[in-house]
Amino acid sequence: MPGVLPDGEPVPADGSLPATATREVGARGFGVYVHVPFCASRCGYCDFNTYTANELGGGVTREGYADTVLAELRLAARVLGDGPPRQVDTVFVGGGTPTLLPADDLARILDAVDRTWGLAADAEVTTEANPESVTPESLKALRAAGYTRISLGMQSAAPGVLAILDRRHSAGRATAAAAEAREAGFDHVNLDLIYGTPGERAEDFARSLDEVIAAGADHVSAYALIVEDGTRLAARMRRGELPYPDDDVAADRYLAAEEALGAAGFSWYEVSNWARTPAARCRHNLLYWAGGDWWGLGPGAHSHVGGVRWWNVKHPSAYAQRLAEGRSPGLAREVLGPDEAHMEDVMLRLRLASGLPLDVLDGAGRAGADRALAAGLLAPDEYAAGRAVLTLRGRLLADAVVRDLLP
Repeated sequence: MPGVLPDGEPVPADGSLPATATREVGARGFGVYVHVPFCASRCGYCDFNTYTANELGGGVTREGYADTVLAELRLAARVLGDGPPRQVDTVFVGGGTPTLLPADDLARILDAVDRTWGLAADAEVTTEANPESVTPESLKALRAAGYTRISLGMQSAAPGVLAILDRRHSAGRATAAAAEAREAGFDHVNLDLIYGTPGERAEDFARSLDEVIAAGADHVSAYALIVEDGTRLAARMRRGELPYPDDDVAADRYLAAEEALGAAGFSWYEVSNWARTPAARCRHNLLYWAGGDWWGLGPGAHSHVGGVRWWNVKHPSAYAQRLAEGRSPGLAREVLGPDEAHMEDVMLRLRLASGLPLDVLDGAGRAGADRALAAGLLAPDEYAAGRAVLTLRGRLLADAVVRDLLP
């Protein structure tokens, strides 16, 4: 089930922001996130803020959801008022499964964002999708509406792994959907992978990487399986039906991903993300990591404007009710002081340190291994392996990287 939101101070009923927050909206870029909380079924590992038909209860439907989102967009326009962003650089529709909504509704939402603030001429517009939730026809409709990028949840090419994760699509459907998206004219196609699932063999993950590369995707996100409390997968592990993930196996998978994707021409630009070219990097996520501004529409969505972060109520019914009453759906917020903002900026930039040249990163790994050897933390016969692991997993903490990032 969905996790718990953090604490914070109350959001004003009208959603208003401090004047200091709206002075330079979009100075570091401005994005819009749209959360679509619907799923056809719940995957065993998922604790995202998503709901199946049986979990929704009353008060909200897929059919009326776009209109509810547009009500929050109108509130956002009032809140930003005379200090709107110069333009919207990126839009990201996530979930859940956004493509459970009709393509016409996703088109209406994007058109309303454009009419409210104006899309940049080169705006990146992404929607997430499950492979079984799109067709060649729906993909063409989304592309015609202005969507330029699609992110497909593949997770694995191995049927047994998909079964353990409770994924509904067949092993070959994700790569087929990627080809259909390319045929429909999408500029960029991402495939998501999960590694370290119990029962996954090294050859299973190698096959997944091979199929991603062969599918023609220009972006890959690969995440280690995390077992979240309250999920079906966590319950199965507590009962002893499945073993818990192995950290060493996950590290091996990570190294395998770096090797295979690097050999295929992908560059690693963030902890879990690889792109074939700089243009294929996810600009919306880069906006997050660079401390830009964005408005998050939808239940549980998070926003950041001018050092103020807030998050909406989680349940779709409560979200719709607040907007129907003319109130902000914001549940709580935090205002970052100068010191907090500086530290967050440093941490965000550290996350992107993997974009540094490989010779710098290799030097950072070597320096870290040298220090570990001198301190007796690595035996001489462990030095080479330690250097490799530090280059890939510890490069953010190495002196050469930190010196490059800190003032």
